[in-house]
Amino acid sequence: MNLFQLINSDYKKYKNYGGHFFSIVFFTQGFWAIFQYRIAHFIHLKIQWQPFRILFKTLALLWQKGIEILTGISIPASAIIGHSFYIGHFGGIIINSNAIIGVNCNISQGVTIGVSGQGNKRGVPVIGNKVYIGANSVVAGKIIIGNNVLIGACSLVNTSFLDDSVVIGVPAISVSQNGSKGYI
Repeated sequence: MNLFQLINSDYKKYKNYGGHFFSIVFFTQGFWAIFQYRIAHFIHLKIQWQPFRILFKTLALLWQKGIEILTGISIPASAIIGHSFYIGHFGGIIINSNAIIGVNCNISQGVTIGVSGQGNKRGVPVIGNKVYIGANSVVAGKIIIGNNVLIGACSLVNTSFLDDSVVIGVPAISVSQNGSKGYI
């Protein structure tokens, strides 16, 4: 997908949750953060000519920090996030710069997707498609979260989970195979 298709897919996802153009564009901090990320990620990938690369990366970084201060949502340009991404609520969201997040995912407030582990187990999660991450959850380490996974609120996910899992707890355990249907 090109930049405009990605932004449009994110906008449509917000619209599906009951917003209208004015409220989404002017009052939805999650949309501001993902919009900023899409443009910064485009610059990160596409602009190669060195003088422009330095200038645009610097501007994108400053813009990211401004959005981060306003919204409490940190999404670095080097993270990889699929289309139709939705941030449910304001604030406290940290995504590692090496994180990979699939398509059509939802995350809530207070979520951290970060680095953890030691030695060859140190790393950042790869999150599948149609994953819902509940409020104040931490997903960390060199793990793989399958497709259609639901991560319950306040969970610490530091091991891999298969498709359609519902996981909760500290540390998280799988409690069913009902997946994220109805949450996405």
